[in-house]
Amino acid sequence: MSDPKTWSVPRDLQPDPRALAFDLATALDAVVMLHAEIPEDGFTASILGTERIGNGVVIRDDGLILTIGYLVTEAESIWITANDGTVVPGHPLAYDFASGFGLVQPLGPLRAPALARGSAASLQPGDEAVVLGHGGQPHALGVRVFAKREFAGYWEYALDEALFTTPPHPEWSGAALVSGEGLLIGIGSLFVQEAQDGETIKGNMFVPVDLLAPILDDMLTSGRAAGRPRPWLGLYAREESGRLVVNGLAEGGPAARAGVRPGDVVAAVAGERVDRLGDLFRAVWRQGPAGTMIPLALDRAGTPVSVEIRSRDRNDLLKKPRLQ
Repeated sequence: MSDPKTWSVPRDLQPDPRALAFDLATALDAVVMLHAEIPEDGFTASILGTERIGNGVVIRDDGLILTIGYLVTEAESIWITANDGTVVPGHPLAYDFASGFGLVQPLGPLRAPALARGSAASLQPGDEAVVLGHGGQPHALGVRVFAKREFAGYWEYALDEALFTTPPHPEWSGAALVSGEGLLIGIGSLFVQEAQDGETIKGNMFVPVDLLAPILDDMLTSGRAAGRPRPWLGLYAREESGRLVVNGLAEGGPAARAGVRPGDVVAAVAGERVDRLGDLFRAVWRQGPAGTMIPLALDRAGTPVSVEIRSRDRNDLLKKPRLQ
């Protein structure tokens, strides 16, 4: 994230505060900037970098901050900046792999209001909303929801339904998607670009805030959602012409150790044919918790190959936060 003072959303794309049913300034004050530093030997350092800057949203009166988890995963230090200039350290409380959410607790007084949560059910394709980033009104963007559908990411991540908005916010990570009533609906995760009805749409993907309520208490008490951790393979695949092609492997990860190679085509999981990313991940997760043996049927340059992968809990590979 660049210095908030050096850029702004074009005025014609900023929402008109007079036309909103909520106080824009107050809502903007609930959005803070997060600056996280990750050790160079962190598992995610080579992929996500050792310095990560993005947004977070205050969701409780005690200052609890909801953000997108990749900003704070393995963070050894976090600094939080409020709109009034207050800067305090923060502690990464939790990261949930299934939703992608992260929680940060300020370790000092943070003069920022809490933003009330709503539901993704209140927004449908075609509806207007507002995306809020840290830095005041110049970082508020009026958007339109252009899709609500499944999202699957190559890093073994899938949502049954995500929110997609356009135009894209320049600094979407951890940004707040807010309804016309001023309620928090989603947390910014990705920049997306896709074809729809013959045109290319650029926008953002938001994780629905609805996913937080069922796991919040467990995240606060144990640092993660309750239940058995999902099996992780360390296999990065992409959809290509109706096939699932392995285009990368986590170094030293379960799939690499089992002999999976870049270029392999994943044909089936435990005998179940798969041709979409979401289908692949869900088929793996259905086999059992982390540690379960996952049988894969591969196509390697036209030759059938069978492998069995001893899955892992990827949380075991991450550096754990220390209370500062």
